[in-house]
Amino acid sequence: MAGHRQSKKRRYITWAAAGAAVVAGAGLAAQSSMAATTWPAQKTYTGRAFDTCAAPSLAAMKAWKGGLYGAAAVYVGGRNRGCSQPNLTASWVKSVSTVGWKLIPLYVGAQPPCQSGSSPEKITATTAASLGRTDADDAVAKSSALGMKAGSPIYLDMESYDITNTSCNNAVLTYVRAFDKELRAKVYRAGYYGFTSSSAKAIANAADKTDLPGNLWYALWDKQNTTTADWPFGPTQYTGHSRGHQYLVNSKETRNGYTITVDRDAWDAPVAITG
Repeated sequence: MAGHRQSKKRRYITWAAAGAAVVAGAGLAAQSSMAATTWPAQKTYTGRAFDTCAAPSLAAMKAWKGGLYGAAAVYVGGRNRGCSQPNLTASWVKSVSTVGWKLIPLYVGAQPPCQSGSSPEKITATTAASLGRTDADDAVAKSSALGMKAGSPIYLDMESYDITNTSCNNAVLTYVRAFDKELRAKVYRAGYYGFTSSSAKAIANAADKTDLPGNLWYALWDKQNTTTADWPFGPTQYTGHSRGHQYLVNSKETRNGYTITVDRDAWDAPVAITG
């Protein structure tokens, strides 16, 4: 996604290389293996959201409030996070939440072993499970330090890769399962960002649904502000406020004197519990 800082051109190339076909998958419960009595109530948001590489200044967030968007994704951590985050502090989270913004925590974890290009952290078959656990621990620690409380979702960013490469895909699924299981053990909800032609498709179509994310944020740049009309997977999957859709990227927008380049998202899914 834009925050991972592939150029728009490169992202379209990698997206196309992974294959454009989508296949409907089987149904998936929103969050399996959760003990209802121990979980805080889910906080959801339905409406437009944006994501951008670096969290905007507090002044910019105040200037943008009340316009097109009601939620913003923020990159809480991960070794593959593309931008430094000088504005993203616990104080910033508290302040933007107070003025009414909903926040979507995003963690750029280890990337697939067969993914083109270099990443500071990549999955391997031998490290997938342990790396998934340690990255989840880091994601929870960083989210918690920002004031995003237990019961919040954390969306794992997995960029495009060749899902027909069986060994690569198996390593990714092992990593994701370990990440999600550890999140849930620490009472954080599991979310996932990926491409409908590759990384999201691998999750939606996996035969074994054990420990997979309960919330899916799909990248499909069709300029449609919807989480239903263009949903490419099984109709019973990710229902009940569990979908986000990144529908437009690299949109340079100015509101009340502040210009930010954002990706646009249609949102109907959990957001961070703050305050």
